[in-house]
Amino acid sequence: MTKIKETSTNFANKKALIDECPELYASKLIGGQWSLAICSYLINGKLRFGELRKSLGNITERMLTLQLRRLEEDKIITRTVFAEVPPRVEYELTEIGSQLKPVIEELEKWGIIHKKAFKS
Repeated sequence: MTKIKETSTNFANKKALIDECPELYASKLIGGQWSLAICSYLINGKLRFGELRKSLGNITERMLTLQLRRLEEDKIITRTVFAEVPPRVEYELTEIGSQLKPVIEELEKWGIIHKKAFKS
């Protein structure tokens, strides 16, 4: 997938929409299958990298690392490194990240209803 040039009209339109529409802004932060899934698992508390990787099944280490870094940059999760051998790293939702819990729960309910209604 190619990046959109920052000088393009498409880029300007997307930026304007995200700036004007809080729903799109939120969707940009947690959109994509991995970000939402990571947040869903962290709703129940802190998890280590390995625990997250096992929970997410077929995610690669590289993709998990990239997604965790992005969520950390967006202040949705925090990363705590413990000075141990081997090093231990835990991830948890920030205060603002924890506010996603009712949103994720409602998405889950809606997904179950939609899946039942339209499953062939």
